[in-house]
Amino acid sequence: MIRPILSVLVLAAVTGFGSGSAFAQASAAQLSTTPLIERAKFFGNPTKAGSQISPDGKHLSWIAPRDGVMNLWVAPLSDLSKAKPLTAETKRPIRAMFWAPDSKSVLFINDKGGDENFLLYGVNVASGEQKSLTPFEKTRVQVVGISNNVKDRILVAVNNRDPKWHDVHSLDLATGKLALVFQNDGYSSFLPDESLNLRIATKSNSAGGTDFHTVTDGKVAPTPYASVGMDDVQTTRPLGFTTDGKSLYWADSRGRNTAALLEQDLASGKTKVIAEDARADITSALPDTRTGRVQAYQLDYLTNEFIAVDPKIAADLAFLKKQAKGAFWINSRSEDGEKWIVVIDRVIEPSSTFLYERKGKRLTKLYTSRPELEGAPLVPMLPKEIKSRDGMTMVSYLTMPKSAGDKTNAPVPMVLLVHGGPWARDGYGYNSVHQWLANRGYAVLSVNFRGSTGFGKKFISAGDMQWGRKMHDDLLDAVTWAVAEGITTRDKVAIMGASYGGYATLAGLAFTPDQFACGVDIVGPSNLFTLLSTVPPYWESLKQRFYKRIGDPTTEAGKAVLKERSPLYSADKITRPLLIGQGANDPRVNVAESDQIVAAMSAKNIPVTYVVFPDEGHGFARPANNIAFMAVTENFLGKCLGGRAEPIGASLKASSAQVKHGAEFSPGLKEAM
Repeated sequence: MIRPILSVLVLAAVTGFGSGSAFAQASAAQLSTTPLIERAKFFGNPTKAGSQISPDGKHLSWIAPRDGVMNLWVAPLSDLSKAKPLTAETKRPIRAMFWAPDSKSVLFINDKGGDENFLLYGVNVASGEQKSLTPFEKTRVQVVGISNNVKDRILVAVNNRDPKWHDVHSLDLATGKLALVFQNDGYSSFLPDESLNLRIATKSNSAGGTDFHTVTDGKVAPTPYASVGMDDVQTTRPLGFTTDGKSLYWADSRGRNTAALLEQDLASGKTKVIAEDARADITSALPDTRTGRVQAYQLDYLTNEFIAVDPKIAADLAFLKKQAKGAFWINSRSEDGEKWIVVIDRVIEPSSTFLYERKGKRLTKLYTSRPELEGAPLVPMLPKEIKSRDGMTMVSYLTMPKSAGDKTNAPVPMVLLVHGGPWARDGYGYNSVHQWLANRGYAVLSVNFRGSTGFGKKFISAGDMQWGRKMHDDLLDAVTWAVAEGITTRDKVAIMGASYGGYATLAGLAFTPDQFACGVDIVGPSNLFTLLSTVPPYWESLKQRFYKRIGDPTTEAGKAVLKERSPLYSADKITRPLLIGQGANDPRVNVAESDQIVAAMSAKNIPVTYVVFPDEGHGFARPANNIAFMAVTENFLGKCLGGRAEPIGASLKASSAQVKHGAEFSPGLKEAM
């Protein structure tokens, strides 16, 4: 099975605000025996991250600081003490990399200032020579295919000809030469086989779904061989071909609610179910590195687990599960399938990376990502099932302050931490924001509200046209649950989040102004009209889906919905403290989204604090900026909810932060400036 398309997760920081009382003083007294962990230990650079083994199994690459900026490093797997840096980035941290199939170079992507115009670079391991492999301005690369069988090239797609559509090219890894494979005028994605021949092209249809077209000798069949509507679009997709090209694996929800793992025989067209689960989608499989046949799959409901399909790998997974004593992930494997890079996450300690050798079942620790947190008072994450008012089950994650234990004897202030997307999900594992806030004295609750992915198509579709309505009701229901459980009291709950989580924060304060004590919005949209009119051009194929799930700005009914659901138009109703963080170069949620609501609130003399980072985009990638915003946030929360806070100190000056408005409303901010 071809290696999966590289996806870049642009990580957004998530944060909150606060006011004192006897309740808060009692919480502070409870915390007095728990050491305060420096925020830099949570949000500064990790020591090492993202390890990948070379296909030949001889080298290990990872991302680690060089002069304070995350860069690529490499070392012989047999002797990590011989590590050397491969890159010398001085501004933008590198956050995603992968090996070339010939094991001679490491490839990575990066953008400028958070604009998400990701370009592809390659570095030769032996010589250290670095090349720009997609040297185009205002262009975003997609990695279409990497094969174990084709060593000298990979497939990439770039939108340098037309910003809306990505043309597929074959990239010669030795010379850097790009050769056009397919000129794209309307297809959203492509799937090649192990020989790097394009076999499937996908195209959005007018129903908001996807049409799947076969590709033969570079030509797309005019009639789709399969189609799905909007209900199935986020739960049905081809995963990859077997090496012989005879079978195709699918994550497929057609005729069922959750995505099952299916195998399709391409000669007959017949499919068979490999695995399915009524609770959660199966969207990821572990293929044999030689044959491409599925050996195991991942199931992520309350927690992540690997389930074997092939008996030959069952013993390996059972051994790792026993040794991990917690969740584990398989980061990469050598092409012979014998050496694995495994990350073990026990939540109450920083994650560690291991080399697993199948022969002899040897597990060798390579490093801990954040050794400065070893021995720190980290706390468990508790998976919970919470019912919405209309009976839906919301998988959620609760973290309690160390002094409170698994179940508090007395309520503590709580932060409702809302994920972005909204077509994404919260999951189980070590979470820097959860741990940081719990250390400050707060319960932290993350809720997979309707519209979240991973729990079947009905759960996703239940969020259609429900921004600021039933999706928001789910968050309120989770707060009601927490109050009923004695975790918190209704007057001591803050709401915070990034992207959609930022929208939920604004909606919470504007639409239900008495429900939350305060809010922290990071890169959240305030005006759904301007949000939809400023999406990047390469999201053209997604527009119909956005219109059907959020609201259609081309119809009068859709316009009415968008206006009603835009917090900007209810900004005058906000009465509780609000902190906003924004990247100036954000291509997804334009800086104008934050500018607008700050202007509307200041015009009405409603207090709001607004911090802008001129060198960031959709979230804060540079640790200095992340630490600075967290410093402002925890002091803001301290006033609102009464928890502990490390002083802002010099963190603001070490960042690019520009306080555009309302420094006087956030404790210690004026002095720190």
